[in-house]
Amino acid sequence: MKTQRALLSITATLVVATLGADAPGAEKSSTVLSPQTLEEIAQVEAAIDRIEAQAIERLAVPPDNQVQQIELLGKLMLYDKQLSVNRNEACAFCHTPETGFTGPVSELNRTTGSYPGSVRTRFSNRKPQSHAYAPLSPVLHYNPGQGDLVGGNFWDMRATGRRLGNPAAEQAEGPPTNPVEMGLPDIACAVYRASRRPYRALFESVWGRQAFAIAWPRDVEQVCARPGPPPAGAPMPVHLGSLDRGRARATFDQMAQSIAGYEASAEVTPFTSKFDAVLADKAQFTTQEQAGYDLFRGKAQCNACHRDGGPGEDPLFTDFTASNIGTPANPRLPYYAENRPDALGYVANPAGSSFIDGGVGNFLTKGKLLSQPSAVDQRWVKLAPSNQARIQVPTLRNVDKRPYPAFVKAYMHNGYFTSLKAIVHFYNTRDVLPRCQSHDAGEGTTCWPAPESTDNMNTSRVGRLGLSDAEEDAIVSFMQTLTDGFMPLN
Repeated sequence: MKTQRALLSITATLVVATLGADAPGAEKSSTVLSPQTLEEIAQVEAAIDRIEAQAIERLAVPPDNQVQQIELLGKLMLYDKQLSVNRNEACAFCHTPETGFTGPVSELNRTTGSYPGSVRTRFSNRKPQSHAYAPLSPVLHYNPGQGDLVGGNFWDMRATGRRLGNPAAEQAEGPPTNPVEMGLPDIACAVYRASRRPYRALFESVWGRQAFAIAWPRDVEQVCARPGPPPAGAPMPVHLGSLDRGRARATFDQMAQSIAGYEASAEVTPFTSKFDAVLADKAQFTTQEQAGYDLFRGKAQCNACHRDGGPGEDPLFTDFTASNIGTPANPRLPYYAENRPDALGYVANPAGSSFIDGGVGNFLTKGKLLSQPSAVDQRWVKLAPSNQARIQVPTLRNVDKRPYPAFVKAYMHNGYFTSLKAIVHFYNTRDVLPRCQSHDAGEGTTCWPAPESTDNMNTSRVGRLGLSDAEEDAIVSFMQTLTDGFMPLN
């Protein structure tokens, strides 16, 4: 059974915004961003510009090691706003170091949950996932012993890694042409924009002079300035010959592989948390942290999915499978209101308030996806019913990393939760406390809204754990030891 929701009014955070000249029947209004949110966004953008400028300075004397050259290229592209349709949104807008490479805007995390794209009136249907440790995910595969799909990137595993051998690289190919993210109409636009950037020479040194040896059509600037999706009759609106199209495809892959190389670097995936220090006998848990770790591995059953490692296994705090824990819908998502044409005639969410995130099952059945960087293995389509509404188990590394104590982080695929305590309480009491409507006075403490979907809901390890309030706090205390930066980066 699926729980349908009436769309709750999205208040406090909406401002009228347009995309320029109106299209017939277009809606002008969109989700509002409060002055506080806009101020935070400006601060994040300034930080992105500063980091990009520092990375560009390194081009004067680039590393002489190819691995480090690839890492530098990946960093430059992650912080490059020019790779979005309106030249205003870098990948880093949703992934900054201070938050463990997930959403860096506290007010967006607290209010909308998801983030606006390069077209600022379009919001995603999910919160930003951390890309730290993402390159360590295996290529998506079916494990018959577990009866599970394992690996991939994205909440719905749709960056499988089957083509490039690297899920993180295929994940990097999603946002550039996602209409509600970076919004380019064609992957060739990302290649064209990159060919005009200061890192072109380094890219050609690493990947070859053929990378940008493309005869660009005269209208490429105009085509690439119009937000996607492309017209139905022209899925590749940058008109290239077959050889040039092949070069653009290969270069786009190399851009993505560079980004994955940076994400795999010690700058992003460092293993420098207190937990790692304890493993190395360089620190000790407090009494509360140790109690939380014992609960994590025992009574609370967290370690069954958020694995702390084993023989030959890094402690990545995920098993790379997917699960439906029964998370309620997040009525704060602006995506529910994106059911009418915007100024360019685009409708992000035709389902409107009845939208239900189908997770991995939706990917397998080629449901409406905002971006699909990897092909679906048709042999897996039969697995769709058993994967409906299941969401990839995220790593818990950096789950509490934040730039300052009052900073709000959003959790789960839809950003419903805004504190670790609330998540642990939910795992503990989902099936014990009564149901209530969203915004009920007791929501999150004495009652819970119904799950967004009950398809394949996990009832064996979630919902009735019998933890005391102090035990919940201890688990939170342990998870806070997973924040990188406790040890210096060597």
